[in-house]
Amino acid sequence: MADKDENRAVELEIGGKTRLYDIDDPILPDWVEKEAFGSAGFPYDKKLANKDYEKTLKLLQIELVKVQFWLQATGRRVMAVFEGRDAAGKGGAIHATLSYMNPRAARIVALTKPTETERGQWYFQRYVATFPTAGEFVLFDRSWYNRAGVEPVMGFCTPEQYEKFLKETPRFEKMIASEGIHLFKFWLDIGREMQLKRFHDRRHDPLKIWKLSAMDIAALKKWDDYTAKRDRMLKETHTDHAPWTVVRANDKRRARLDIIRHMLKTLDYDGKDKKAIGAIDDKILGSGPGFLK
Repeated sequence: MADKDENRAVELEIGGKTRLYDIDDPILPDWVEKEAFGSAGFPYDKKLANKDYEKTLKLLQIELVKVQFWLQATGRRVMAVFEGRDAAGKGGAIHATLSYMNPRAARIVALTKPTETERGQWYFQRYVATFPTAGEFVLFDRSWYNRAGVEPVMGFCTPEQYEKFLKETPRFEKMIASEGIHLFKFWLDIGREMQLKRFHDRRHDPLKIWKLSAMDIAALKKWDDYTAKRDRMLKETHTDHAPWTVVRANDKRRARLDIIRHMLKTLDYDGKDKKAIGAIDDKILGSGPGFLK
């Protein structure tokens, strides 16, 4: 993080108005606080009550333990890609999913920037090396889809590399499906005011400040660029064999529950308790780019 004395106030065009936002100001602006939860057309006025969330999450986590026994018994492989803007809630959703699964066969992949050697490899190569073996459940906190968003927006790849990625990815993911690996792809969507609120929380919480990077700050003015890249990514890489599941994530609790529900409903594991899983909220979770419209 930069020194607090450095002026990092920026003008942002939001909702047809020019807003001044300074992440280093300890007081959250009223307009952020007021508009954050309902931003991007979020369909609820309040968070899901924590009591209801915890009760339901426990039931779903019991089902996830059953999934792990099933994977180990059958040798099946599952992987899930979690994508979304910075502060969309990817890490929290992953943690809620894996909390009670055996870490020997359920793991997180969160790769750092590529090394010099990796930059000389086939783009997908370092990701393939982390794929699940028989009986494993692997969740990606960001993935090869860096090349569809952060890399082109921040200038970390060439336009030619970006275009090549969008053409190659459906073929790459068809190979994953044909190998028998079950691939989930989640896009966690949040509104701009909600992202600013979460950035602010991270900046002023000593336990969360490590989550806020210089890249996050640099991206503040690039909201529209990221939106355009998101829309094209969903359009070009949403396929029958590897569909995108879009999650409205302004409420982390609702998002986490429906992400887990979706995986449980899709997997044909032994001992499935459909009543415990419950119904997916179709206001929160849907399929493909059309769900954002």
